[in-house]
Amino acid sequence: MEKRRVVITGLGTVNPTGNTVAESWTAVKNGVCGVGPITHYDTADFKVKLAAEVKDFDPAERVDKREARKMARFTQFAVAAAAEAMADSGIDMNAVDATRFATVISSGIGGLPTIEEEHTKGEAKGFDRVSPFFVPMSIANIAAGQVAIRFGLKGMCTSPVTACAGGTNAIGDAFHRIRDGYEDYAICGGTESCISPLGVGGFTSMKALNTATDPDRASIPFDAERGGFVIGEGAGMLVLEELEHAQARGAKIYAEVVGYGATCDAHHITAPAPGGEGGARSMALAIADADIRPEDIGYINAHGTGTHLNDSGETAAIKTVFGDHAYRLAVSSTKSMTGHLLGGAGGVEGVFTALALHDGFLPATINLKVPDPECDLDYIPNVGRAQQVEYAMSDSLGFGGHNAAVIFKRWEG
Repeated sequence: MEKRRVVITGLGTVNPTGNTVAESWTAVKNGVCGVGPITHYDTADFKVKLAAEVKDFDPAERVDKREARKMARFTQFAVAAAAEAMADSGIDMNAVDATRFATVISSGIGGLPTIEEEHTKGEAKGFDRVSPFFVPMSIANIAAGQVAIRFGLKGMCTSPVTACAGGTNAIGDAFHRIRDGYEDYAICGGTESCISPLGVGGFTSMKALNTATDPDRASIPFDAERGGFVIGEGAGMLVLEELEHAQARGAKIYAEVVGYGATCDAHHITAPAPGGEGGARSMALAIADADIRPEDIGYINAHGTGTHLNDSGETAAIKTVFGDHAYRLAVSSTKSMTGHLLGGAGGVEGVFTALALHDGFLPATINLKVPDPECDLDYIPNVGRAQQVEYAMSDSLGFGGHNAAVIFKRWEG
């Protein structure tokens, strides 16, 4: 089967740096940190005091108020970001075949805060008295389902649940569906919201979170003083479209999607394989899928969580795949600004990577102050860089040994 070309024609996001693409991208270009004190619950008895929360989000602005009450926060984010992306794409659903429009949206954990709330209610009032919407609000696939319902999308609708790799898996899976002829359009990305006592407590007990109290020294990927990630929330959505369909309707094109690789470490439930072996293979597969050379890549939006094992392993993986070119690559972690959105991370980072190519601007790894000998690449420290590259990669790694990488190409049309 002939491989078709796939382009990005719409973007949408809600994340700790802004509630629209324009607001968020401006903040990212200016190196604004979205980390701050947790407001979702009282942290008096918790070790972790900081998170990267979405601020001033009113779901009623983009989601029907009655419907929003039946949605957990992660689904509200997904629908809001999808609405922005769909509007941005300019696609007229009355003019396209809805059975050829896929929905691929990841969430790593789903409606955990809703589970906590309804469990508390059940203990107090009896479990037969929990909300009738409890199950459909909580299940991880419901964000994809709600987006498909909202826009009448009748192609494949699925939710890759691959922890922190999920958003990137969603983009890659949607890309392959269109490239290989199964659909002509897709909305894809990831969403998450689990800044809750149980969610934060769980990550704290496994020593994954940074317990810093200074927002500027909390989410610090690749810094020698890093001590874990900062949990974030939000969603990032991309509309993908087969090139000829996009050109026929005169669509605005942000970038082309050209490569995707996905692997498994088969090593450990939380720790990456030594030397980032599995992540390296996913990057190499994406490069082969794109039919380009490693040295063609000019920028990597890294997973860059701020944990010791991730950052050192990911750096090693980049060196394995790119050799000497690793030191000429620009690499940054936008998690330094957004925190770690778990299943939503790859979607938001996909949005940023597409914009980096479109605008010729590479975002920084902010608050990178103390060099680490293990992490010795060009991480674009502290200040973003006006630089045009031809190809950019976004990669993600998840608990369970999941690895995914997607490659975008600058659009010159």
